[in-house]
Order: sequence, then C-alpha cells, then structure tokens
Amino acid sequence: MELKGVTVIVTGGSKGYGRGIARTLKELGAEVWITARGATALEQAAKELGVHAVAADVGRGADWDKVFDAVLKARGRVDLLVNNAGAGVAIKDLQEQSDDDIVNSININLTGAILGCKRAAAVMARQKSGMIVNISSVCALHAWPGWSVYTAAKAGLSKFGHGLHTELRPHGVRVTTLTPSWGATDFANAAALPGQDATTLSKCMSPDEMGELVAQLYSMPPHLVVPDITVQPTIQEIIPM
Repeated sequence: MELKGVTVIVTGGSKGYGRGIARTLKELGAEVWITARGATALEQAAKELGVHAVAADVGRGADWDKVFDAVLKARGRVDLLVNNAGAGVAIKDLQEQSDDDIVNSININLTGAILGCKRAAAVMARQKSGMIVNISSVCALHAWPGWSVYTAAKAGLSKFGHGLHTELRPHGVRVTTLTPSWGATDFANAAALPGQDATTLSKCMSPDEMGELVAQLYSMPPHLVVPDITVQPTIQEIIPM
C-alpha cells in the first residue's frame, strides 16, 4: 500500500484507534493531521508520530472550520477523512443518565462526524475524489443494557453514512462505515467493560490493525467502494448474532 502524498484528517487521533490509524497512514507516506480536544496529549502524540495537530472539539462547527482551514492552507485538498472520535460518555441505564450525558453522547458520536462530513463533502465533491471513513460500533447492530444512547448515536452514524454515500457517489467520492467490536484501546476501561483482561485484549483488534484496515480500504481502486465493513475478534461471542 502506497499512500505517499495523500492528505488525511483523523479525529480522536491522540490515542486508541485514532493514534493507530494516524501512525499507519503516516508510515505509508500520507500527510496526516490529527485532532482531539486535549491539546497537551494531542501535541505529544503529534510529536511522537511526526504528524500535524489541530486541537478541536468535533461537536463545534467553528472548530471543524479551523481544522479544514489549516489543512487546505497547507495542502489545498483533503483526500481522506477518518471520523474516529467517540466516547461512551455514560454507560448506564437511560433513567440514570443526565440530560447533559445524553446530549454529549449524541454530539460526540454522531453530530460531530456529520459536521466533519459536511465540510469534507464540499471539498471532495469539488475535487471529484476522496474518501470518508466513519468509525461506528458493533452496538449499532446489537443491543445491551446501558448502551442505548451510545447505540442510537452509532446506529445513526451508520445510516447517515448510507445516505451520504448516495449523495457523494456521483462525484467520485467514497463513503465507508467501519464497524469494529472489542478493541485493544482505553475505551474498554473507560466504559467498564467486563472481562477485558490483558489476555483478552491481546486477541482484540489493535490500533495498528485498525490503521492497516483503513489503509487497505483507501488503497482499493477508486472506482470501488465498501459501504459497510464489520470487524469482530474471534474471542468475542455475541448472543444473539
């Protein structure tokens, strides 16, 4: 896979899947910008990875404008947007969540990606090329107690991706919804997932493996698109499937 000269934006790029995606694409020759809300961790990650950084909250349109202004000023184009930023926020039964928990979960996991896609769509349609990868979650496909709001956001993201595909396909722009399940990231601890010991996590999808998958999707012939792809570790049993 050769990504030399490809201009990439990865949200949530300071850790987890986002960091792995940024590292892999950078190693393959891409020019990568990462974003996150925490400026200190973001700058440290950018320094270690050798990529560019713009501190931004995906839930704010003005922050998205700042990101795109920086990238377009430097490169004049955007070839790949990876909407990876997300958070469990509050994994608990609905009646136990605050109104702010609910709004924040929707903003981080759904609205933020849509705001980014709006800006990417305008640039890529004008270029007549480009790719958007939205990172969803297996929660969009199944149901577990405590995950209802997060599930609603990720399911919305998946269906949004389908609609965006129909809008951008005539312009030569590809849209993929990438749906992972258990991953070897900090999300497992943050969401207090049971059974996420070191042995189990070693058999889950790593950030670098996620990066390799994104690179493979982008490297497909530009006249081909994978609208949906789901990745699940064999160690995980989902009942019912």
